Amino acid sequence: MDIATKRKKKKRTVEDIFVDTVVYVTLILLSLLTIIPFMQVVTVSMSPPDVVSSYGIHLIPLKFDWDGYRKILAYQQIWTGYQNTIVRVILGIIVSMTLMILAAYPLSKKNLVHRKFWTIFMVFTMFFSGGLIPTYLIVKGVGLYNSVWALVLPVAINTFTMLIIRNYFMSLPEEIQESARIDGANEFVILMRIILPISIPILATVGLWTMVYHWNEWFNAMIYLKDSKKAVLQLVLRKIMFEGSEPQAVEAANTIYANTDTMKMAALMVSLIPLLIVYPFLQKYFVKGVMIGSLKG
Repeated sequence: MDIATKRKKKKRTVEDIFVDTVVYVTLILLSLLTIIPFMQVVTVSMSPPDVVSSYGIHLIPLKFDWDGYRKILAYQQIWTGYQNTIVRVILGIIVSMTLMILAAYPLSKKNLVHRKFWTIFMVFTMFFSGGLIPTYLIVKGVGLYNSVWALVLPVAINTFTMLIIRNYFMSLPEEIQESARIDGANEFVILMRIILPISIPILATVGLWTMVYHWNEWFNAMIYLKDSKKAVLQLVLRKIMFEGSEPQAVEAANTIYANTDTMKMAALMVSLIPLLIVYPFLQKYFVKGVMIGSLKG
């Protein structure tokens, strides 16, 4: 008789029922806290302003009106923000993944000289930083101000994420690498042809984390970018959400009233669509990548 059969035949105690009830109730409440705000955004974005003018929760559209989407999609700065954000995300993923992999791989080697010191040295940066003003002065001093590199290079390495990649590399069988060394492969060949191909779960997970960060981040863009033509999507969205009290002129002599709730929610949906499309394809790697990367230290 296997373990699963024994567990099925085991009589459930009051404590088991209580624990299961608490777990399921907690999961249901957390799900509702996520689903209800999202349904509110979707419903308001496709409803006429007079329907959503009253306060309250609107989970199901009573009337359909796509005017908010039409006005948002006619706003040229939305497309400029999309373009700038896509460039930022691509550069951010390439630079961050390259640097974090190159840092994590040697730290995963037990024979690295002073490995403990270098690990502690990097962990130290998780708790202490120079702060906003010194970072701003450095960015401006090295000539990154008002460029996309000001949004990519200062945050290129996330120490916590790099340590997760390192832990994943440490969980891989050392025998595979040893056999490659016997065949004459150097460390770079081992990394590129052996380690990375079997590390797809953690790389996909970290890549999605990096993408979401660069897609959602707007504060650095507000500080380091002075040219409105270089504004990222979230900065444009912030302008629509918080600075849209006055109508804004658009190309072809159109006018956008960014202060309507319908337009604000439509702008939110437009900014969320790419993440909603990408996430399902990478979600399957999450559990495996994060669990293995967080266990072995």
